[in-house]
Amino acid sequence: MSARDVEFRSPCALAPTAEVRENDTMSINQLVFDPPALDPMTSAPPRAVDALAAPERMRLHDISVFYDGVPAVKKASLSIHKGEVLALIGPSGCGKTTLLRTLNRLTELTPNASHSGTITLDGEDIHDLEDTKLRTRVSMVFQQPNPFPMSIFDNVAFALREQSRRRPRRRELEPLVKQALQRAGLYDEVANNLDRPALRLSGGQQQRLCIARAIANNPEILLMDEPCSALDPRSTSVIEDLILQLRNDLAIVIVTHNLQQARRIADRVAFMYIGDLVELGDARQVFEEPREERTREYVAGAFG
Repeated sequence: MSARDVEFRSPCALAPTAEVRENDTMSINQLVFDPPALDPMTSAPPRAVDALAAPERMRLHDISVFYDGVPAVKKASLSIHKGEVLALIGPSGCGKTTLLRTLNRLTELTPNASHSGTITLDGEDIHDLEDTKLRTRVSMVFQQPNPFPMSIFDNVAFALREQSRRRPRRRELEPLVKQALQRAGLYDEVANNLDRPALRLSGGQQQRLCIARAIANNPEILLMDEPCSALDPRSTSVIEDLILQLRNDLAIVIVTHNLQQARRIADRVAFMYIGDLVELGDARQVFEEPREERTREYVAGAFG
């Protein structure tokens, strides 16, 4: 079975669930979070002046990932901060998605994978956390929209139900589902038919539904693996505006092959090549004044 097969068949990969973050007695209503101040469909907030000045959420130190002993990522070190969009760029097969999946331990679902180095989330080693708890705090949206074969409402409510000790009633979940759909910029389009099968939505709507599902539990970090690659230009624009809105509340790490997209949305950019983290810096610096020759050649289109 390939890594991608594992990715799409594993319930943990499709919709990470977890216990309540602080303690098991927390009410479902205590998960309510403030709605965004801006409408993600109409306005994008200004880019942060200095992403590194924001609180650090995650730190990687000398992370290497191996498949059957062959390195796919080699001693990568970086930090991830609240309020930033960090874009991972590089040619196909360079280790971007492997590194992304390592951040919430999805690489562990691949039997022949191993790793070395450390990753901390708010100062705590991620391997000291239960995997389901980690994947609630560090959630993921995949390349292909993957809504469950159930209603729009139940897609978003799925993780909320799983994290509660008792099964919450629908009326308890309704405000949380609504807020998640609002944050994903989808609520106004589906508000009158939340019981509609999710698989009947358009591709762009399905991807926003998956984003709503991923942020329903209010994660600290959102991982996105080429979330626009299967979408048309208009849907891509909507998702990009949404990313800029969501970064007000969390950190976003996105893998993209689209260099123009990385220019539009990223605060910082990490360029990878054959498993090496070649360059990491401010988006403007990486694209306009790259320090490394390989970075300069890649952003200029010499290979890819």
